[in-house]
Amino acid sequence: MGLFDKLTGTKRPAPGVAPGSPEEVRAALLGLNGPDVPYVVRDGAADDADLVAEWRMAEPAWQTFFVESQLTRAVRIRMRLVQEDHEVRALEEQWEVTRVGNPPRLVVSSEYSRGPDRTVSRHWTIGRGESGRLEATETFRFDAAELRNPLRNAVVESGWTWRGLIFGKL
Repeated sequence: MGLFDKLTGTKRPAPGVAPGSPEEVRAALLGLNGPDVPYVVRDGAADDADLVAEWRMAEPAWQTFFVESQLTRAVRIRMRLVQEDHEVRALEEQWEVTRVGNPPRLVVSSEYSRGPDRTVSRHWTIGRGESGRLEATETFRFDAAELRNPLRNAVVESGWTWRGLIFGKL
């Protein structure tokens, strides 16, 4: 893995892994959907991509989770399956979000960036432990890698390369 691959988050399958068909890769990515994951993988035709993965920020069941996380960036990953190269080109896009209103809701601002990002939000509670001493206990954790990593792993396990993009077209 070269330096540029590390910067873009590019990951290749293990040697000897036979690449699956585009349909198998697409099925593996769509198979990540579920009611208990905070993201959705969907058809990306409306976003000029083959597939799109994004946080479920607008869904009522997940709004409380994202407001509680004090998330400051919305993330969307647009993916293009390139059969000739057996790779999925992935463009990660982020927008700043703010909380407005009561009850709070997330609103997207105009600040935009692209490329791999690492957003982590943690909440800690300070209290007395069993020994009577003050202890910090992590009560909440949100990591933006929870969106990218399952996608990348599904692609690599299918024998394809995950190529993160910063510049150029999807």
